[in-house]
Amino acid sequence: MALFGNKNKKVETSSCCGGNCDAESILKPETAKTEGASVKILGSGCAKCNQLEAATKAALEQLGMDATIDHVTDFSQIAAYGVMTTPALVVDGKVVSYGKVLKIEEVVKILQKVR
Repeated sequence: MALFGNKNKKVETSSCCGGNCDAESILKPETAKTEGASVKILGSGCAKCNQLEAATKAALEQLGMDATIDHVTDFSQIAAYGVMTTPALVVDGKVVSYGKVLKIEEVVKILQKVR
């Protein structure tokens, strides 16, 4: 019977995103590698947060990476990353360090590992 055979047919797409991708979104990872990392400092703006930001700036300059550092001070946004202890360092959306002030050499190693 043809009445029951066509019910709820699923259409499969060949892409992993379900066909919702365009040329601009496909090229973003490649341009991120050439332009530099997306770097965020999570913290209230205290002295330790500022020390981590300074070390991160120095590490980016040392590696020759062109990236802007965003400072997130809103605790609801910080909690969204799953961070309960600040300062924290986020590179490309991934928390790579939290609860301590990193030295320049440590930030360089982390950036090299992530990149």
